[in-house]
Amino acid sequence: MSKPKSPFTRAQLLPQEETLEISKQKGELFIGIPKEAYFQEKRICLTPDAVNAIINNGHRVLIENGAGTEAGFSDKDYSEAGAEMTTDKKKVFGCPMVLKVEPPTLEELELINPKTVLISALQLKTRQKSYFETLSKKKITALAFEFIKDEDHSYPAVKALSEIAGTASVLIAAELMVNAKKGNGLLFGNISGVPPVEVVVIGAGTVGEFATRSALGLGANVKVFDSSITKLRKIQTNVGSILYTSTVQPKNLMKALRRCDVAIGAVRGHNRAPVIVTDEMVRNMKKGAVIIDVCVDMGGCFETTEMTSHDSPTFIKHDVIHYGVPNIPARYPKTASISISNIFTPYLLEMAEGGGLENAIRFDNGLKNGLYFYRGILTSKAVADWFDMPYSDINLIIF
Repeated sequence: MSKPKSPFTRAQLLPQEETLEISKQKGELFIGIPKEAYFQEKRICLTPDAVNAIINNGHRVLIENGAGTEAGFSDKDYSEAGAEMTTDKKKVFGCPMVLKVEPPTLEELELINPKTVLISALQLKTRQKSYFETLSKKKITALAFEFIKDEDHSYPAVKALSEIAGTASVLIAAELMVNAKKGNGLLFGNISGVPPVEVVVIGAGTVGEFATRSALGLGANVKVFDSSITKLRKIQTNVGSILYTSTVQPKNLMKALRRCDVAIGAVRGHNRAPVIVTDEMVRNMKKGAVIIDVCVDMGGCFETTEMTSHDSPTFIKHDVIHYGVPNIPARYPKTASISISNIFTPYLLEMAEGGGLENAIRFDNGLKNGLYFYRGILTSKAVADWFDMPYSDINLIIF
């Protein structure tokens, strides 16, 4: 009787040398930071301190001249931090990794080399299909910083910019009550013997919370409305003082809006912000009252809202001053730049430590969440649904 045949060769059965796990290879980053070309965009992704930290870790940063000037950082600040400076836009976009605040224009995309890593905002609502087609053609890997999640499953970039927008909305309202045409000349501040300014905040998320904190800090009376009891409970705890809170009921809201001097809209929807305050409700507001619609970029939650710009920020309707600038944090470019830079820097160092973006994505699900293009393959379901394009699940491409 013949011996059964072994599925292994003689060589495979011999003891093999033990192979040890090799530590992850560090990657060297070469980052290009171009000057923002978008209208009224004054922010920059990295401060000189952040650039210095990245360069001290053995990486290179190439910055277009004047990229940080509007945010209060000079070319000298950056060159002293160790960055290479250039006037050649093409050189900056030619770097293996490009960092921007606004998504690049189609003209800027033409300057980007194939297989580049692009990190910027995505701003899905302002994109055209041709933008994604160009990314695909150039086999670009793209990360949207507003979709990156941290270990708490929150969006750090969105949160940071929402904190700025919330705080700023109250400061802008205080300014408009005095300086705008038909402003009613009221001062935020608890002046003895003078009734405090009445503020209505619609939405108890991050923007609403920081608007509430600022208004209370200036001595105003604040009323917060939201459809979620959990969020209202959370804002009470976070703000640390007893507030008037209410679910969104037309009767209560109407009553509060009639009495208020400032109304701040801070409600975000998945696709469009829900319209909560109708034209009729605005018509019944005080003459000279101020509306700040922070969610105007998503359609706005006041029916009377129209989009305005930093150059001409207000318009008057039904004798009420409306402020409808979509990009409030850009009004404070230095604060916003420091805030964005604080978020970017650890991620960039993590990418380098892990041997490049690919490995970092493999081990960091929050970072993976920000990826919407991988080597020319669309990996975001949101983009695919919006533009009716085919997409692949990133988990099936990167194991």
